[in-house]
Amino acid sequence: MSDGNFNRALLPHTPYASGLKTGKAITRMRALEAFKQWLLSDQPSLSEDEQRTKAEAFRILLERMMA
Repeated sequence: MSDGNFNRALLPHTPYASGLKTGKAITRMRALEAFKQWLLSDQPSLSEDEQRTKAEAFRILLERMMA
């Protein structure tokens, strides 16, 4: 008979937090890659340094939005 206590070892393992963290990391990576591809097709006249700067600015914005 239960006295109100339970053993956590008997509960099913649910790696929700680590899965959520991994999913967010993959989403950020894919969004940044999509932005880079869009930037190449939309503004092909940009130099590599300008492209890198814009991609970094987008990455920072993305980090702020997902925090």
